[in-house]
Amino acid sequence: MSDFAPRYAVTPGDQSTATFGPTPSQTVGPYWKIGLDWGTDGENVVPADTPGRVTVRITVLDGHREPVADAMIETWQADTDGRYGTDGFRAFARSAADDDGTAVVHTVKPGSDGEQAPHLLVGIFARGILDRLYTRMYFPEDLAAHATDPVLAALPEPQRAKLVADKSDDGYEWTVYVQDLDPNGAETPFFSI
Repeated sequence: MSDFAPRYAVTPGDQSTATFGPTPSQTVGPYWKIGLDWGTDGENVVPADTPGRVTVRITVLDGHREPVADAMIETWQADTDGRYGTDGFRAFARSAADDDGTAVVHTVKPGSDGEQAPHLLVGIFARGILDRLYTRMYFPEDLAAHATDPVLAALPEPQRAKLVADKSDDGYEWTVYVQDLDPNGAETPFFSI
C-alpha cells in the first residue's frame, strides 16, 4: 500500500469530479534553438551563386518599439514562376533575429501565380508568443498586382501598406510590429490559418 495519495481525487472515467488547484505557470522559450536551429544554412533558400538572389531583412519590434532579439522567422514562398512544391527549390528558410531584432533570408523573388501578387509567407516565433504569428510580405514594385491580390483586397486600405517591404541596395527590408494598442497604429496584420 502506498503512503501517498494522488494529488487530485478523480472518479475513474469522470474528470468532472476532480477538484483542481491552481494551474502551474508555463514558460515559453528561448528553447527554439535546441531543436529548430538549422545552423548557417537555414537562412538560405537558394545558394549564393543563384542568379537574381536577394537578401530580405525582417525586423521584429514589440509593442514598445524595442527589438525582439530572440525572434525566429520562417519564410515559405513560390519559385520564380509562382509555383509551390517545385522539385529542387527549397522554398523555406528559418533565421534567428540578431540583437536589433533583424532576421536575414537569402532568396529569389517569387513569381505570381496569376491570382496572388508575389509575396513571402512569414511565420514569427518569439518570447511571449504562444502560437506562431502568420503574415505576408509583399514587394514594393508590384503595386499593380497588389490591387488584385485577394489577401490584400480583404484588408482595409490602411492595413495593406503594412505588408509591403521597402527596397534596399541588395534586396528588401521590412519591419514587423507585433503589437500596438492603437487599432490604426503600426501593428502588422496577422492571419489565422
